[in-house]
Amino acid sequence: MVGEWVYLNGEFKPYDEACLSVEDRGFLFADGIYEVIYVHRGRAFRMEDHLARLQRSAAAVRLELPRPAADLEAAAGALTARNGLEAEEATVYLELTRGSAPRQHAFPAQPRPTLLMIARKAHRPEPEKLERGVSVITVPDERWHWCHVKSVGLLPNVLAKQQAVESGAFEAVFVRDGRVTEGSSTNLFAVFDGVLWTHPADRWILGGVTRSVVLELAGRLEITVREEAVEASRLGRADELFLTGTTTTVLPVVRVDGRAVGSGEPGPLTRRLQEAYLQELEA
Repeated sequence: MVGEWVYLNGEFKPYDEACLSVEDRGFLFADGIYEVIYVHRGRAFRMEDHLARLQRSAAAVRLELPRPAADLEAAAGALTARNGLEAEEATVYLELTRGSAPRQHAFPAQPRPTLLMIARKAHRPEPEKLERGVSVITVPDERWHWCHVKSVGLLPNVLAKQQAVESGAFEAVFVRDGRVTEGSSTNLFAVFDGVLWTHPADRWILGGVTRSVVLELAGRLEITVREEAVEASRLGRADELFLTGTTTTVLPVVRVDGRAVGSGEPGPLTRRLQEAYLQELEA
């Protein structure tokens, strides 16, 4: 990765020279949290929202940010510039762990958090997928009960995503107690009779920043919204479905478990929100 820089514990380092301890608790226990921030032509999109969520996640797992939020924002901007991404669509991956200490479950007496940022070109869905839509499968939601914390412990999500890939689908959608929660790396929206449904931002989902933007846009467009879980048995009867996420943006879903959604093509409400989101990003 010649020429690529990362930010590690307050310093900018070449990618190949950045090192983490073999006893970092993020590696040993998944004792850490993260954020992925979209950068549009050098400007971070909704950075304040991402940093606010980072602070909420940190408080939930009793982690202290080693630097003020303003410093993190400045470092993310400087890292993007160092990697020559000012004119690109990029992402900044930020991870915070409880740091390195001899392995024991209890917190170290004097934790020294590890803070890492990586900035790279964004990998958005191909234009064809954004235009024609994608397929998803449903899988049991067997994750822990703190899905609202953006934890690096993502093994259930990884396994679900792999199951989707092996099924020829774009995403796996979780179902808990007969209700749809979210995707393995996305939030899910459904449309029934012109009303937009999505799971409430409680402990069973990660309240996505893109999800919040879409809800704002729906309000501006006077689209009726119900933040309420959809019964899995109703999912196949939705008029429209779409996914949201930092790099997913607003992505139509046209098949669930091999069955067509609505007409089998992206619906009009999805298109309106897709366009409104792109305009918001440009603005």
